Amino acid sequence: MAAPEDPHRRRVGLLYDERMCRHATPDGEIHPENPDRIRAIWQKLESEGIPLRCVVLSAKEAEDKYIASVHTARHIKLIKNISSKKFNSQRLRIASEFNSIYFNKGSSEASYLAAGSVMEVSEKVAKGDLDSAIAIVRPPGHHAESDEAMGFCLFNNVAIAANFLLNERPELGIRKILIVDWDVHHGNGTQNMFYNDPRVLFFSVHRFDFGMFYPASGDGSYCMIGEGPGAGYNINVPWEQGQCGDADYVAVWDHVLLPVAESYDPDIILISAGFDAAVDDPLGGCCITPYGYSLMLKKLMGFAQGKIVMALEGGYNLKSIADSVLACAKVLLEEKPLVGSIKAQPLESTWRVIQEVRHELKTFWPALSVELPQKVLVSNWRPCSVELNLSSSSESIVENDGGASVTICATNFVEIIEPLSKLNIDEDNHGKAITLDHIATDKSPVVLSEECPNAQALMPDKNVDGCTRWRSVLSKTEVWYGSYGSNMWKPGFLCYIKGGKVEGMNEPCPGSQDKSSPKDSSSSMMYCFKRIVYIKRMVKAKVQEHLYWIYLILVLLLKTSHCLWRLSRCSCSEIDQFRSGELPVSGPSNDYMNTLVRGLVEGKQITREEAIAYINDAAMREL
Repeated sequence: MAAPEDPHRRRVGLLYDERMCRHATPDGEIHPENPDRIRAIWQKLESEGIPLRCVVLSAKEAEDKYIASVHTARHIKLIKNISSKKFNSQRLRIASEFNSIYFNKGSSEASYLAAGSVMEVSEKVAKGDLDSAIAIVRPPGHHAESDEAMGFCLFNNVAIAANFLLNERPELGIRKILIVDWDVHHGNGTQNMFYNDPRVLFFSVHRFDFGMFYPASGDGSYCMIGEGPGAGYNINVPWEQGQCGDADYVAVWDHVLLPVAESYDPDIILISAGFDAAVDDPLGGCCITPYGYSLMLKKLMGFAQGKIVMALEGGYNLKSIADSVLACAKVLLEEKPLVGSIKAQPLESTWRVIQEVRHELKTFWPALSVELPQKVLVSNWRPCSVELNLSSSSESIVENDGGASVTICATNFVEIIEPLSKLNIDEDNHGKAITLDHIATDKSPVVLSEECPNAQALMPDKNVDGCTRWRSVLSKTEVWYGSYGSNMWKPGFLCYIKGGKVEGMNEPCPGSQDKSSPKDSSSSMMYCFKRIVYIKRMVKAKVQEHLYWIYLILVLLLKTSHCLWRLSRCSCSEIDQFRSGELPVSGPSNDYMNTLVRGLVEGKQITREEAIAYINDAAMREL
């Protein structure tokens, strides 16, 4: 069905195919990535008459030879055959071997249609047959690695389309592709597939939470900028927390993405359009409005002659995802835009992240080397409550001794952290503070401690008179830590520093790989506490340890003898079911209980019996 001929109307492609709804949980279990996601979008667009104003396209299955440009033969064979009868009895077991994946009889067809659909619309936009297009596809793709399905994703749809344009259709003149991934989760698969390729500029803005938000690895860090010829062509904007909304995303657009895009001058823009950063999404925890998405898209239309392809990724609130796609469709059609305004200011952490990203990439993109005006950084932000999230689907609650949940205002948090971030504490100097100017460089001597012989230590040149002294008692104290899994246990935590494997770990940990001095005040925070933790001579290590430092700060702020993370790997709806009593509350398994107890007892604050009682009470207490 084609839209009526109108020389003044933009030709926008719209692709939807009900066959992609056949991919569903095998037992009918409720799951956030379900067929209703794309049905809700299509119904919303139809109710607004959008298909009548677009060029509606049918889905086509991708050919194996094109999928093979980014995926291994073994992975293609698995996805191709997983829906066949011979796998009927094996699908559950095979799916359990992957991270957040399910398979059923419709999975093969849906995944081939999703990949083929994004290829189809991308080719038509590159040819000029369409000005832009929206591919309403599932399963999503940006988490899928070359040899592995993960995070609801089977094939990497956008990566397949990008490789198709670059390598299979050179006559179309597509030499440079900008991939913008605004899904709330990091597009790890897409990043890895183009990490060395300057023909693709990959930009991902996502919740990172210091490496604890799904997919919970360091790949989403701003330090991951590409390698070899691709150095500088991989840009990550990692949010430190949830609650990011329109103002935060627009600030990143204006101060990172748009200046780079102008310099890069792409031939086409492919958007991994996940809408799980939208208001009320059960997994994202952010709050972009449909107006916010429309504004982000409108700003991108100034590049590549408006040649934009949107491919659906995540988004799990049916109303939010439908309203957001509708807002974007109207932008592509250049119809009357949504009426709205951004009244809130960006979060304080947003400006910190923007500065870190710009600093990391300024040698590759001179437009980022200009310092942001101080008045913008100081006055143009809003505080928020500190939230620590240990996984993509859980909320972490810090409890005080009375059992009440604790919320800390970011304003007070910054007031305490800022002076600490400028200090370097050295026990040998009796608690005297050492200014940041005197932090050791890479050429400083290295001192190895008994507890962490592989960690590099700082050797300050001299004491600085007039600086605040730390209480000697505090400088000698070993503060115990609460986290999750085996890293509550001291030997397990040490593996993050030294490497190795202990009981409770499935795979060996590589240990600390970054032994350089801190580049700025935010990373020097780690040095501030090195005299009051187990690792007395520790320097900046892997991203997982950021959580540990934040925890120590909270201990000092709360002034309690001990705290415990109360973890819940649940969705918001499941938490409501727990509160109502519909779902029973149960304690941890014996193995996990032992891990928790060991970590608590090692802190020498409570006995084993008290630790067990504390955990049992926390597990069974009403939410």
